Amino acid sequence: MLSATRNFAKSWVAAVLIGLLVVSFAIFGVNDAFKGNYTNDVVRAGSRRVSGPVFRQEFDNFRKNAEEQAKRPVSIEEAVQAGLDRRLLEEIATRESFGEMLSRIGIRPSDRLMEAELRKIPAFFNPISGAFDRELYQQRLGENGFTPARFENLMRDQIAVQHVGTAMLNGLNVPRAYSALGAIFELEARDVGYFVIDPRSVQPPAQPTDAQLTTLMKENADRLTLPEFRVLTVVAFTPAQLSGEIPVDEAEVKKRFDFRKDTLSRPETRSLVQIPVKDAATAQAVAARLTKGEDPAAIAKSLGVEAVSYVDKPQSAVSDKRVGVAAFALQAGQVSSAIQGDLGMAVVKVTKVTPGQAVTLEQVRPQIEAEVRKDAAAEKVYALTQAYEAARDEGANLVDAAKKAGVPAVTIGPVTQAGQGQQGQPLQGVTPKMLETAFGLAAGAESELQDAGEGSYFAVRVDRVIPKALPPLAEVKPQLTRFWMMREMVKRMQARADEFAARVRKGESLETVAAAAGAKVVHVTNLDRRTAAQSTQLSRDGLGKAFSAKPGDVFTAEHTQFGLIVGKLEAVRAPTGPTVARITEEVRPQVTMALFQDLGVAARKAARTEVGARIYPDKARAALGLPPLTKEEKAPATAGKAEKAK
Repeated sequence: MLSATRNFAKSWVAAVLIGLLVVSFAIFGVNDAFKGNYTNDVVRAGSRRVSGPVFRQEFDNFRKNAEEQAKRPVSIEEAVQAGLDRRLLEEIATRESFGEMLSRIGIRPSDRLMEAELRKIPAFFNPISGAFDRELYQQRLGENGFTPARFENLMRDQIAVQHVGTAMLNGLNVPRAYSALGAIFELEARDVGYFVIDPRSVQPPAQPTDAQLTTLMKENADRLTLPEFRVLTVVAFTPAQLSGEIPVDEAEVKKRFDFRKDTLSRPETRSLVQIPVKDAATAQAVAARLTKGEDPAAIAKSLGVEAVSYVDKPQSAVSDKRVGVAAFALQAGQVSSAIQGDLGMAVVKVTKVTPGQAVTLEQVRPQIEAEVRKDAAAEKVYALTQAYEAARDEGANLVDAAKKAGVPAVTIGPVTQAGQGQQGQPLQGVTPKMLETAFGLAAGAESELQDAGEGSYFAVRVDRVIPKALPPLAEVKPQLTRFWMMREMVKRMQARADEFAARVRKGESLETVAAAAGAKVVHVTNLDRRTAAQSTQLSRDGLGKAFSAKPGDVFTAEHTQFGLIVGKLEAVRAPTGPTVARITEEVRPQVTMALFQDLGVAARKAARTEVGARIYPDKARAALGLPPLTKEEKAPATAGKAEKAK
């Protein structure tokens, strides 16, 4: 499944689906009860339904994105634990609600526009003729788990959302007063004084005892507990293992080349314009005007017709075959006389000719030989799997069956379900599907032969299960000791900083208290929100507290190095002069976009309320092969009460 998900996520159809989600949530953000009837719908939004299989497909695609971000495999259970299923449910409900609302108010792309958009997707064009191929269109959709109806509904929603977003944003400009307030906020200057409390300011703590470290380890058990490990024996059957050992059959190479040389060769292509005409006299006039260099579109418009243009297309792409034959007999720049085609009379002008190129066997030999080896390897793999299965049917265990088939059985692990070893390093030789299979078995159990995709197969045995457990204290004692010492040091520095901050709040000057602490006061002036991030004197924590304080407020914060500061906001000055006017105009587009996003959020909420979308978490979990939620895990849906399907 994960292999298929990876392939899907790289395909054109994923780009359209992800584009829909990105557009809808970038612009607008991320019905009834079942009445006793069984259904596997996981989302209902008015007339719209999202089934369990469709949800599973989108979930797998999102999980793949999470794997790319995490740079490691992510299991279904891990993704669900992180809340991916619930977030995806909410996003789908919002998407379908907004699409339903747009449809109800009449914003729906026409069939003509849909056809035009579909014809922009290269994957739907015949590579030979260069024309849109409806059979290929349906085939490509089926390969990616889509029906034409579902894919076209997604495209309609995407187009509708884009048009609504464009209409909302076009001409939107917030009043200058709005951006002026933003400019004043950005340019407001602040002066801060502070002194540092570092480890030298406090008495260092004593080394922790084992009892203290044990308590610390238990307090952080959720972070320190080692995951479950398993030791596996894996038998793999892959074409890659065999392709290098398989000789190439020259006769098969020549046979394949002869069969495919026409498709491998590059046909001659032309750019041309075709103008329909009613009779020979009109054709003669049109040809004369084209020869003089008049614009074909203008000529066609004067006749009340539309010019048909072909750009770098082969002869087979010309819809009228007789016109195509005549056009491909012309030279570049040449204008035809009247051509009587199958669909009517026309005049053609050729603007560009790109000669074709016939391919030779030697030019494509590496490609064809690789295909021959791959197919032969696949046949060999199949034969090995049959030998393995025959041995298993006779009662042999996984290792013995592998020996009879002549395939090695490899021991791997200990390994986690995420594919990591005991030192956290990724282990080679295992795939996410192998791990998913292995972690679904009991200790000592052996899987059936599994299809790994792309002509590969595997079987796995769980040799040993190492349960989740806290590591021995001796293994983590140095790290725990460092953490404990730093935590105690921070506690002592914080207590010291709080003591000095209290003295400043009672009226002592910052300089007097700093001297008592054995420190010097540092003054930072003219801090504003635009340049604060460039400051090297205050940490992010210090800047955050300085900009949230009122004049005279005293605060403690983290220092840029290991330590704390005691700070005081000494002054706040509002900006004046031409800089404010300039920044007012500079930030106006940003404030406008923020308003636009707020409108999008409001539109999204209105759609969820208007449509009354419902989500069914238990049905979603069932689609993922998981048990229903417990009472503790259930949470109310964002819009409308989540209801469990009967």
